[in-house]
Amino acid sequence: MAKKDYYEVLGLQKGATEAEIKKAYRKLAKQYHPDLNPDDPEAAEKFKEINEANEVLSDADKRAKYDQFGFAGVDPNYGAGQGGGFGGFGGFGGGFEGNIDLGDIFDNIFGGGGFGGGTRSNPNAPRKGSDIAASLSISFMEACKGLTHDIEISRVEQCEECGGSGAKKGTDAKTCTECHGTGKVNFQQRSMFGMMTSTRPCGKCQGKGKIIEDPCQKCSGSGRVQKKKNISINIPAGINDGMTMAVRGQGNIGTNGGPRGDLNVRIKVRPDPVFERRDNDIWIEVPITYMQAALGAEIEVPTIDGNVTYNVPAGTQPGTTFRLRGKGVQKLQREGRGDQYVKVFVEVPRNLNKKQKEALKAFEDTLDAKNYEKRSSFFDKIKDLFN
Repeated sequence: MAKKDYYEVLGLQKGATEAEIKKAYRKLAKQYHPDLNPDDPEAAEKFKEINEANEVLSDADKRAKYDQFGFAGVDPNYGAGQGGGFGGFGGFGGGFEGNIDLGDIFDNIFGGGGFGGGTRSNPNAPRKGSDIAASLSISFMEACKGLTHDIEISRVEQCEECGGSGAKKGTDAKTCTECHGTGKVNFQQRSMFGMMTSTRPCGKCQGKGKIIEDPCQKCSGSGRVQKKKNISINIPAGINDGMTMAVRGQGNIGTNGGPRGDLNVRIKVRPDPVFERRDNDIWIEVPITYMQAALGAEIEVPTIDGNVTYNVPAGTQPGTTFRLRGKGVQKLQREGRGDQYVKVFVEVPRNLNKKQKEALKAFEDTLDAKNYEKRSSFFDKIKDLFN
């Protein structure tokens, strides 16, 4: 982060007396002391800043170096206090003379980072466009099977009126006279090592290297416009609710010929009235009759591939769950499928007429304890409990 001028931190002008420095420091230190501002992190940061400024300005030697060279004269991070040169880096022994581009030095040391941590990138280099987002609602069965679906999106396109130049049709952008089209300008600053030369974006063209004197009215000189577009996307089998698909190269247009960004589509799967998905497995509840449960029967079971037959064994109890292997959902971007689990429940008949009731009672009279294993076991436990 950029440092603030020490005089500015204490609210003083350059040339302030020692008494003025001491008075300003005491006032501000009391105001921002952490003990008086226990819940204010900004006050703690300000207190550190005030102490740092006072440490330099209250020391005659440090103040003289600061007045002459700025932060480079008192802050080791700026190379001060080494008695000349960057001895620690090698190859820079002794003092510096003349005009030095520290940006080039740090480029050589750190691989192009630029002095002070800035990036010395080419403003006219191709850049990838930004990503855009959309959402799509599909049915449960579409998620299981996969499909191709059209979707309408809004994205940044090149302005057709000016061809992306930003200049009015029939005119051209002019090369910036300040930076000569580079988008960067050099500036010099005196330090204890001599004159430093560094670079920054050109203020006249905002780092673009070109100036548009007569901008395109359709895009207001940006060379880009917002447009709606229909595209087809392939949704793979097995996609699940809440997942996001990345559709490469369908986002906003890039800059200076750079590639497009991506389209990120969030999928919402509508619930199904019959099937329930759990990971790659499918669960379903199927009703069977009292007779089917008691005698066993061949029943029809729906799956996402259509109906299949299943033999329910005699004596099947309510809540029994069967598994149909490989009848679940396709595993996303992998081979194989999940399973389908079929939970059966016995539906007790209602609204019986007199004849049906008599027949059912007559049937019940033929049964004994061995026909009701769980019931018999339950009452045996009750007996043991009270005996």
